[in-house]
Amino acid sequence: MKYVNTGVVFQEIPDEVTLSINISNCPCHCLGCHSEYLWEDIGDPLNVMSLSMMLKEYGGDITCIAFMGGDATPEKVDALAAWTKKNYPELKVAWYSGRRERSSAIHLKNFDFIKLGPYVEAKGALNKPTTNQRLYKVEKDLSLTDITKKFWKK
Repeated sequence: MKYVNTGVVFQEIPDEVTLSINISNCPCHCLGCHSEYLWEDIGDPLNVMSLSMMLKEYGGDITCIAFMGGDATPEKVDALAAWTKKNYPELKVAWYSGRRERSSAIHLKNFDFIKLGPYVEAKGALNKPTTNQRLYKVEKDLSLTDITKKFWKK
């Protein structure tokens, strides 16, 4: 699994300062994708060593880490999420998937948020009430609460 770039963002996970990690080799190939460059197998290895360096760099500046993609290797995303939960328990962990359903390789105990759904241009992104995509908060009992409406302007 490889990543192309990172950024500290404020809009991917509501109420969180998030280190967003863009993972390449996306198999979803959504029509109208804003990040087609992530379809290719490019970038640097994303593993415990590289993730550890990122987290040391951003330290107390973030409250959440979001794995953006990784649908080609969800088991690796899950392993990094588990490592993060163990070593940085103060951080929330999110995963943005372009799949309609959560992979069986993703264990809810390792995540605080999960976004599911391919981008469908006609329906819009998460900030549109017409979107087919959903952002879920993982509750303590491992149930999912749909919090997508937090993206919609009132």
